[in-house]
Amino acid sequence: MLEINTPAPTHVILTDQEGKSVSLADYSGKWIVLYFYPKDNTPGCTTQACSFRDSSAELKKVGAVVIGVSIDTEKSHQKFIEKQALPFPLWSDPDHKLMDAFGTWQKRKFMGREYMGTTRSTFLIDPNGMIAHVWEKVTPAGHAEDVLATLKNAKKYIHLSSKF
Repeated sequence: MLEINTPAPTHVILTDQEGKSVSLADYSGKWIVLYFYPKDNTPGCTTQACSFRDSSAELKKVGAVVIGVSIDTEKSHQKFIEKQALPFPLWSDPDHKLMDAFGTWQKRKFMGREYMGTTRSTFLIDPNGMIAHVWEKVTPAGHAEDVLATLKNAKKYIHLSSKF
């Protein structure tokens, strides 16, 4: 898994819910909250997405964009966005190219069965494309509030340190 102070892979091209080609390079110069989740319309993933939805105004206020990534199709993402009124894009990564680049496509275990899947993780990427914070094995409820608090502290630290 990528660590703090390493560059985010901006070269990986995926598609968003509309089938449009997208990459992290499209958001250069912005704070990015990039979260990886297992599957649209499942209880934990819905809780997490709605948490980001409910915090989206505050996140925008501090200059951050939210992007969700799963292996689901563009059509699945469209339905999920419409059903939950999500104000941010969802990217489709069926070949787990971005997940591999970030290290979130991992061996998982459920009821004694091992399989490869998405580890629920979030990365805060600064405007220079560097990983500013990593959350591994995220608990969906309350996660967006934690991200917002971390983002506010990071921005305050950067603002203060730039005065020296």
